[in-house]
Amino acid sequence: MRTSFTGRYSMRILVTGARGQLGHDVMKELLSKKLIPIGVDREEMDITNKEDVHKYMDPLEVDAVIHCAAYTAVDQAEEEIELCRKINVEGTRYIAEVCKSKDIPMMYISTDYVFDGKGSEPFLTDSPRNPVNFYGQAKYEGELVVEELLSKYFIVRISWVFGENGKNFVRTMLDLGKKLGKLTVVNDQFGSPTYTSDLSKLLVEMIQSKEYGTYHATNEGICSWFEFATEIFKQAGLPVDVQPVDSSAFKTKAVRPLNSRMSKEKLVEKGFEKLPDWKDALSRYLKVIDY
Repeated sequence: MRTSFTGRYSMRILVTGARGQLGHDVMKELLSKKLIPIGVDREEMDITNKEDVHKYMDPLEVDAVIHCAAYTAVDQAEEEIELCRKINVEGTRYIAEVCKSKDIPMMYISTDYVFDGKGSEPFLTDSPRNPVNFYGQAKYEGELVVEELLSKYFIVRISWVFGENGKNFVRTMLDLGKKLGKLTVVNDQFGSPTYTSDLSKLLVEMIQSKEYGTYHATNEGICSWFEFATEIFKQAGLPVDVQPVDSSAFKTKAVRPLNSRMSKEKLVEKGFEKLPDWKDALSRYLKVIDY
């Protein structure tokens, strides 16, 4: 039986990166569950500045932190190594230190990019981490910080996210498809598209529990980026000619893992439900965005 927090008052939960794609939906979900979200973004708290973090967080009476803020520009990270590390590693450290001093749980949102993407089997939560680009390396180091400092933590690895509030692959495909009518998309990288609305429901359920540890959380089903793009245009009713190509056809600054499959069995073991199939999630997403 899953253990959870109980009490007569609503949990107060700090959400970093509250105006980002995931943070936005986490805030909405907390409100819908009658919990008390306290949203913070870079304008209110610079997570790369230790004094700023303490100045903001020390006086706060919160029961947990969901740390969504991150540097996520994968290619740019290869050139902005120090900034990426300051945000994803040092910023995470400062927040974890405050959580430790307050003895409250911290949820750290991580990524499939902590793995090297080799093979075709789903990575387990305890599979060896061996990132192939600097963004993945920084997120891996952030995981190590959380593991080192805290016992009450959730590390949740996610992948291929799309949501209402922000740029993502779905919006990019819709825009390019309408403009060009013909696209080439890589067909040798595999993973699970993940709708932030579905994901946020799981994260909010998780943060109310005491089932600490490392998890993988994505919508169900596996596809390539090519298959994802094809399904986007099919569901959107757009006549776009999509051609599959190998990753070698696209020269990027950062290497992408070919295999981003992640096992979600830990969710089931701990009593959480897996997320719906990604095609179902995409269908619901397309109903709420303008395109």
